[in-house]
Amino acid sequence: MNEFGPLSALMADASIEEIWINSPHRIFIAKGGVSQLTNLVLTAQDIRDLVERLLMWGGRRLDLSHPFVDARLPDGSRLHVAIPDVTATHWAVNIRKHLIRGKSLEELAGLGVMSPEIAEYLQLAVRTGLNILVSGSTQAGKTTLLNALVSATPTRSRVITIEEVFELKPQLPDCIALQTRQANLQGEGEIPLRKLIKEALRMRPSHLVVGEIREAEALDLLIALNSGLPGMATIHANSAREAIAKLQTLPLLAGENISYQFVAPIVAATIDVIVHTTILQHTGERRIVEISHVTGRVENDRAEIELLYSYRNGRYQSGLGDPMRIFKDSEAERVS
Repeated sequence: MNEFGPLSALMADASIEEIWINSPHRIFIAKGGVSQLTNLVLTAQDIRDLVERLLMWGGRRLDLSHPFVDARLPDGSRLHVAIPDVTATHWAVNIRKHLIRGKSLEELAGLGVMSPEIAEYLQLAVRTGLNILVSGSTQAGKTTLLNALVSATPTRSRVITIEEVFELKPQLPDCIALQTRQANLQGEGEIPLRKLIKEALRMRPSHLVVGEIREAEALDLLIALNSGLPGMATIHANSAREAIAKLQTLPLLAGENISYQFVAPIVAATIDVIVHTTILQHTGERRIVEISHVTGRVENDRAEIELLYSYRNGRYQSGLGDPMRIFKDSEAERVS
């Protein structure tokens, strides 16, 4: 791991989930969801050399006109850097490692992310072609879970994944990965998520997957999935209910002619299942804590959801909704 230089030992430690540099003298790590200050001390030049070396591999650039950068590292980890004058004095560097990436739903169940019954249920949801939204906070394991869900699609599927930075690596024979592109020094050549979603529809997908929806691309994804194309995505939220509310709000960024009343029915008719994952505070473990069904109904301009499963007091409990009804409704729609 020579490309990581002074961080090589930290990168090689499998128990470390994330490394971040606030200043040359304040370098932190996260273990088990808990942050710790290390005794590692660098110089400002050490940090610059490290970032330049890593960006050279990732094909991304960082300068005064682009003071932020996201890049994938040689080992699959994700790098984020911010420099002055966006930051006050020092370069801010985050390296997020993916310790359990590439795992299947069954393997994640074995690691305690979910129960075997939940894994079987989600596998059935994917194979049935339901539209799945994975929600959670930062570092809650959304991308790892999404990767496992995508890998559960039937082998005959043609999956198109769309991300800001390549992170997903589903174990599938027919998969195309697309990544956004920054503008060049002349301010030209930018390719945003919205453009990639539209282009992906011309590539004969049987499943469309967006790594994370943050802005107006939510509208393009909803329209694509509303046409009958199965898909998945992740979103930052603190609960399944907040996730669906946020998904109704983000499309409004697409333009003044998009209203909340227009978006709500599309969300209700498009998304089938919300899987919410979090980091358990007392153990630092990642775990699915809620699975909800979007019923298709709208009340007070908000898509209605019902709880199917929740994780409480160390075990999964059934909600008021019937977990199997969604599959019956899906089959009925196909027959009709």
